[in-house]
Amino acid sequence: MEFVKIYKQAARPIAAKLLEIGAIKLNYKSPFTWASGWKSPVYCDNRLALSYPAIRTLVKDSLCEVIRIHYPKVECIAGVATAGIPQAALVADALGLPFVYVRPKPKEHGMGNLIEGKIEKGQRAVLVEDLISTGGSSLKATAALREAGFNIEGMAAIFTYGFTVSEKAFADEKVKLVCLSDFNHLLEAAIEQKYLTENDLIYVKSWRLDPANWK
Repeated sequence: MEFVKIYKQAARPIAAKLLEIGAIKLNYKSPFTWASGWKSPVYCDNRLALSYPAIRTLVKDSLCEVIRIHYPKVECIAGVATAGIPQAALVADALGLPFVYVRPKPKEHGMGNLIEGKIEKGQRAVLVEDLISTGGSSLKATAALREAGFNIEGMAAIFTYGFTVSEKAFADEKVKLVCLSDFNHLLEAAIEQKYLTENDLIYVKSWRLDPANWK
């Protein structure tokens, strides 16, 4: 079974729009530094799309389409904190489904909740995520929902870097992931919109082969 898929109908348009509004930035001459310490020619903040109604609608409608096609038995939409929460809420509203979200750690006061919203054991849930890098935080949320009694149908995300380590992680945990766009379609859009030249492309592509040691 192929655990990680790209929704190709949306891949180029989504990548182009995210580039257009600066939600995805490319700069290999002055690379970005991630929280992990990795240097990267790419920085992705899809939350910016929420400020553009037309693009917000495109993302929402595309996520809904992915869920209708790949997860037709879904009974609940779950957001992954924090960036996945608004996207998941929009999708749940559009599909007329219950909504919950998963915190990165249990609340430190009150009920100490890790999952916010009504928990129905046995309910078929789909997680909505903003961005997939290594997949660690997304799969941690999946594990929390499983432990609470949800049946996980899979996950839908806006963008993935397509790292081998993330694809292996989803396969190991037997979690299906469908993404609207990915690194390869981003590069195609970047060439088309003249963010990169063909020579730049070779150098930027080299980053994904060994992101921890890229220079």
